[in-house]
Amino acid sequence: MRDVAVVAFAQSHHSGEDQGIAETEMVLPVITEIKERTGLSRFGFTCSGSCDYLQGAPFAFVSALDTLGAWPPISESHVEMDGAWALYEAWVKLQTGQTDTALVYGFGKSSQGDLRAIMGKQLDPYTLAPLGVDQVSMAAMQARAYLEKAGAKEDDLRAVAARSRASGRENPFALHLPDPEGDDYDVAPLHPYDVAPVTDGAAAIVLAAGDKARELCERPAWITGIDHRTEPHALGVRDLTRSEAARIAGEKAGAAGVEVAELHAQFSHEELILREALGLGDGVTVNPSGGALSANPVMAAGLIRIGEAAARVHDGTASRTLGHAASGPCLQQNLVCVMSGEKKNG
Repeated sequence: MRDVAVVAFAQSHHSGEDQGIAETEMVLPVITEIKERTGLSRFGFTCSGSCDYLQGAPFAFVSALDTLGAWPPISESHVEMDGAWALYEAWVKLQTGQTDTALVYGFGKSSQGDLRAIMGKQLDPYTLAPLGVDQVSMAAMQARAYLEKAGAKEDDLRAVAARSRASGRENPFALHLPDPEGDDYDVAPLHPYDVAPVTDGAAAIVLAAGDKARELCERPAWITGIDHRTEPHALGVRDLTRSEAARIAGEKAGAAGVEVAELHAQFSHEELILREALGLGDGVTVNPSGGALSANPVMAAGLIRIGEAAARVHDGTASRTLGHAASGPCLQQNLVCVMSGEKKNG
């Protein structure tokens, strides 16, 4: 296996309201910044993650290519998923030895549509989608099941939200949200502060292999393990109180011994489930960036978790970190990326 590292990470200043700009205009500053950081104007491979439903137009990712300078022709691919899965595809591409660098980016403008209705389009079209159930209602069902089985209280969820929002206020890219307050429910047992805010934003990561990584970054975040797993599509055949997919992905990626974990928890109870699945003890710092509860740009939030975890290696504040991305209802799909300041092969 080739040694591959995250060598640069950039993200937008996320917004909770429509800023009157197109998705392409949101992506351009991020791509410009990542090129300036690396000194590269072109990359051996490019892969993006986005969702046509957010823009309400087919092939929305094609317009974003205008931000790259796609002439002469570039080697490019796209996933209709969070950018974290685009990063996985780019990592595989680098493993083939066909190139030494890859640009990965994800973007989404959630404010321009009904996000809950949009996310319902990913449900089983025959048995579940026709019921009109939305992602928050399904998350609430999972939260209730978890609270009853684990013996946890709503105050435990509130504590997760409070810590996430406090950390987010220290993050210049996140939404600066106030401390949780009020007793009103969104969908019981979830309060509005237990639900990730609607967010517009974009992010980009550059991967490099071998000696090229050292050329581009003083302290690369070497990917020592990466894996993704999925739960059954039907919610009724799953134990919603645990995440077997995250557990397996964590074991395969080598989650044990990480110092910092950035978890893509879009609801406060999901953090508790993921902590258990990944075996994260009290000594692990979780979501120092504020996580998705402080900024959740759909199709970029999972990639941001990997970028934030890598940044801790870049700046020397941690030696071994974990980035996690999720997709689908009730933590259906889970990707785990473990990074280190040292190469896997020494």
